[in-house]
Amino acid sequence: MPPESSHPARLAIIGGGPAGLMAADAACAAGIDVHVFEAKGSVGRKFLIAGKGGLNLTHSEPRPTFDARYRERAPEIGTWLDEFDADALRDWARGFGVETYIGSSGRVFPRDRKAAPLLRAWVRRLRDAGVHFHVQHRWLGWNDVGALRFDTPDGETSFVAEAVVLALGGGSWPQLGSDGTWVETLGMRGIDIAPLQPANCGFDIGWSDFLSSKHAGAPLKPVVAHWRDATGVQHALQGECVLTETGIEGSLIYAIAADLRDAIARDGEAMLHLDLVPGRTLQRLQQDLGKSRNGRSLGEHLRRQAGIDGAKSALLHEVLDKPALQDMARVAGTLKRLPLRLLRPRPMAETISTAGGVRLEALDDALMLRGAPGVFCAGEMLDWEAPTGGYLLTACFASGLRAGRGAATWLQTPR
Repeated sequence: MPPESSHPARLAIIGGGPAGLMAADAACAAGIDVHVFEAKGSVGRKFLIAGKGGLNLTHSEPRPTFDARYRERAPEIGTWLDEFDADALRDWARGFGVETYIGSSGRVFPRDRKAAPLLRAWVRRLRDAGVHFHVQHRWLGWNDVGALRFDTPDGETSFVAEAVVLALGGGSWPQLGSDGTWVETLGMRGIDIAPLQPANCGFDIGWSDFLSSKHAGAPLKPVVAHWRDATGVQHALQGECVLTETGIEGSLIYAIAADLRDAIARDGEAMLHLDLVPGRTLQRLQQDLGKSRNGRSLGEHLRRQAGIDGAKSALLHEVLDKPALQDMARVAGTLKRLPLRLLRPRPMAETISTAGGVRLEALDDALMLRGAPGVFCAGEMLDWEAPTGGYLLTACFASGLRAGRGAATWLQTPR
């Protein structure tokens, strides 16, 4: 054992995001000597970025509806939530003096809508409890004798731990540390990993130069999205989205991104239909647009009779040619079901989160790898996904707690 590996550490946690810090919290509370290793210069960087939009901590939606947001992984994640659900997360934040409130959409935010005060208080408590932090330590895997390898500004170093919690994130926002490089490292050890994919992402459509240059960044609200899932069942959801230079994104699109992404993977494209005037029936819209234009331009007629202008008007021109635009019955039908052909999801580096990762089947109930005793996994690097709205953070916290407790129990169990 080299001198730098002789630390009396019991548990190494690799990754300083919410899952890793929660694992540290749980293990330290159980009396374990905990060392947290973070590739960047400080912990919680993605957490802080999330806080710039108000830090959506969790959601007030009741269970089991809350659990269903995790799709096919709802049964497994439901067991994590049994130990640490949305209410528990709010109580936990209150322990740091951070009160929360429920917004109009049901999302839960700190009253000051900031992430930094909560993160600072959390890290301070962990330090005071004896947790050791090692920043600028990028994990490289294991060496020949089983020690952890790290790349640091002073060169490569190694560290021996009796157990490890990996909380390395997915493949989104690599500049903040979650770059997905761990996939190759674990794959070489035979760990079953589902390929990483974009989640909570925008999609490319391929607009005309006019729409791309004139309306990129324009919001569409309110609109209703209509799409079919993998079984052919029709769905509808009202919300808001935004036009981009290449396509479309926003909270409404993120909420249904998994179905759209899977359709593209299966069929080569996905069809999305938008109702641009959800406040009117098709019959009413046909009546309104059927009124005489009295010499007004088409644009003015659409604005007066249907409230359609700007980006919505540009979308209409994007899908209908000039002759079709003179047929008000067809225009009305298109406004109620505007077809958009989605070509591809945006690259993972741009997405809010990723799907795929270490398959839950490769882990036991304590989130320890079945093929690597003493190695636990938590957070977004696991094979699950959820829409935005607080569901992502809640599951990261809950999985970190379970992995931290699992590691502590494993370390304290005679073998």
